[in-house]
Formats: sequence, structure tokens, C-alpha cells
Amino acid sequence: MKVSVIGTGYVGLVSGTCFSEIGHEVTCVDIDQEKINKLTMGEIPIYEPGLSDLVKKNVKSGKLYFTTDIKYAVTSAEIIIIAVGTPPLPSGEADLSYIFSAAKSIGENLNEYKVIVTKSTVPLGTNLKIKEIVNEASGGKYDFDIASNPEFLREGSAVYDTLNMERAVIGTETEKAALILEELHKGFNTTIIKTDVSTAELIKYAANSFLATKISFINEMAKLAEKFGADINKIAEGMGTDSRIGPHFLKAGIGYGGSCFPKDISALLATGIKNGIDLPILEAVTKVNVQQRNIIINKINEAFNGELINKRIAILGLAFKPNTDDMRESPAITVINELKKANADIIAYDPIAIPNACKIIPDLNASTNIDDVLNGADGVVIITDWKEIKEIDLDKMKTLLKNPIVIDGRNVFDPKQMEKMGFYYDSIGRPKITTII
Repeated sequence: MKVSVIGTGYVGLVSGTCFSEIGHEVTCVDIDQEKINKLTMGEIPIYEPGLSDLVKKNVKSGKLYFTTDIKYAVTSAEIIIIAVGTPPLPSGEADLSYIFSAAKSIGENLNEYKVIVTKSTVPLGTNLKIKEIVNEASGGKYDFDIASNPEFLREGSAVYDTLNMERAVIGTETEKAALILEELHKGFNTTIIKTDVSTAELIKYAANSFLATKISFINEMAKLAEKFGADINKIAEGMGTDSRIGPHFLKAGIGYGGSCFPKDISALLATGIKNGIDLPILEAVTKVNVQQRNIIINKINEAFNGELINKRIAILGLAFKPNTDDMRESPAITVINELKKANADIIAYDPIAIPNACKIIPDLNASTNIDDVLNGADGVVIITDWKEIKEIDLDKMKTLLKNPIVIDGRNVFDPKQMEKMGFYYDSIGRPKITTII
């Protein structure tokens, strides 16, 4: 099938590439000529394992094409996918200006029947507005269908998630459009969930909000576990083996970040307010997540008796999660800024995210060499559970550190092992080790 994807950001680039990988002819269009030139040459603007190789492979085979020509993208395709950004506004609502601009461009260039699919995460009612815009811009000359086909990608494993998708949600107004989109997804060998447009829009928000709720819930339980000397990891294991609950997203830590959970919960809360509907659970989820950053900051202050002036603190991990360079809503931003206010001397490690972190955190001192970051530090704060951090040589780390103090925001290490090795070790929802050997 001939598919055009409007927007070459995270969702558009991964989705378009993977559709080409299963045999479709895909055109990805963007207004940024420099970006399009780089993509054509195989230069990927984001860090996502496996993506670069797939782009190069499918560009070479002729299945994947990049352009700034919106007219060509619209007229040549059977299916047009909108995958532009929906960043949050100050109100918390999603900024739909890019969505509506794309819809207008589609309408202005419509030449025959198309299925117009929204893959961007958009609030309820957005696709109906897209329908109005396309119809007005096209003068009502051509028939078309709208559809909602939300993505469920995890940054760091987005290519894998797409090629092995658990389900494809297809929300349409007509059976004709549903059958076309079902055919589009056949190569993924996935479960198809066909529904109406509004239901599909809400499924995406409900899924992300529920996952965020699980994270905040286990972090609530971690507070009680810590108070009474229990182990939150074992509590999560005991809960997760219940098939009604499941083990995923029950990992206590510094809280969630990234572009999806914070943005989607804010947008859903804003939708509730706009329509006179209270969503108190989601309000609490957000509150707990903010508190998690403060808990880590309090643990750091406690470890140093509130005396952080000129203390050299090694921050391990900057990205909001491993296997991505995404700094959006990363807990590292809050922690580093608070430590800077206390006049601590910060040095950070991350294997990938330093360039993006430097755009957000002024005068950031950072290195991709973990030994250099640890050397002479008064203490360590673990923000991101990168493989390189989980597999660190603890004996070497203790030798490099000036003081063997570790505040672990991701529960990377075993408290008993850290106690045996003589570390001061404070993690989330587990007994604190305070005796330094």
C-alpha cells in the first residue's frame, strides 16, 4: 500500500520506517529541508536502537522516501498518517496547531479518496475537527475517511515494539476505512481492535494514564515500606505475580518522565476540567510523581547533614530512561537544579543524553567516562538505570569515590551487598544502610 506520513519526529519516523519494513511504499514528509536531507543520507535525529539501520535499508530498497513536498505526499498516497507533535500548552492542554495545520495541507491537496489517520496522541474530539478542516480546505470535492490509530511505543525499544506490536487500535467511522487499515497492519501479525474514533482516542490516554498510576502507586507503597523496614521490590514481586495486576510498571524509584506520561496526563486532566469532569486519581498520580523527586533530594541532604556547599556530587544518568537521549521531564533536571541551588559541585555521566542535557541545564559539567565522573566525588546519585551503571564494578567505584555514599533513585543495587562492601546506601522503599566501612 502507498502510505504518506506527515511529521518525521519520534512517532512519524519510527512508524513510517516500520511500515516500509513490512513492505509498504512510504513517503515521510516534513517542512524542515535540512532534516529531510539528513534522513535521506541515513542521519537520524533521535537515538533509537535499530532505527538507523532500518532507515538506510529501506531508503536503499526504494520503500522509504523523504521529502518536503506535501502535495506529492498527499496525492500519491492511499493512506495519510498525521504524526506531528502535540506539545503541552501552559494550561496543560495539548497544542493541536500542528495537527490542524497538517489537516489543512491535506485538504488543500486532496485529489481522490484517502484514509486520513491520526497517529499523534490527541484529545477526544480532535479527529472530528480534522474532518471539518479537511472538508473545508478541499471544498468538499472528494470523499475521505478519518481514523484514529494511536501508537504505543516505548522510547528505547520503539522499533521492536512496532514490529512486534501487541495490538493495533483502529478507530473509524466506516467499515471501508477499517478494512483498509486492517490490511495496512497485516504484516505486523498483531491483534486488531476495531472501534469508533472517540474510543480509540481515549484508549491511548487511558493506557498511558493507567501505567503512570501503577508507577505512582508503587512509589506510595515504597514510603510505607521504608518506614517499617520492608522491601518494596519484594512487595512488587508479590503483587506482580497476581495475574490480575501483572509485574510491569511496579518498579519503585524516582518517578516517571519523558514526553508521554506527563503530557498525556496533563492533557487528560485539562479535558476533564474543560468538560466539567473531576479526575482525582490522575491528580494524585501527578502529585506523587512530583514528590518522588523531592524524596531523592531529601535523601541527599540527609546523607550530607544538609551541608552540600562545594560537595562534589556524581549524577549517574541524565535521560529520563535508558536507551534514549530524551531529556523531557527527566528527574535529573529537578535534582541537578536543586543541588546547584545548594551550591553543590555537580558532575554528571550519561552515555547518550549529554548534548540534549546541556541544552536544558546551564553550565552542565558532564562526561561519557563514568570513571572520570566518580573519581574524587563525595557521593553518587543514580537517576537512570543504564546498563553501564547496573554493571559497574562496585569495588572500583568505592576506590574512586572520596566518600562511599550512594543515593539510588532506581534501586539498582542490593542493599545487603552494599552494606557488606561498606557503602552508605539509601534507595527507594528499602532499608537504608548508614554504616560506612
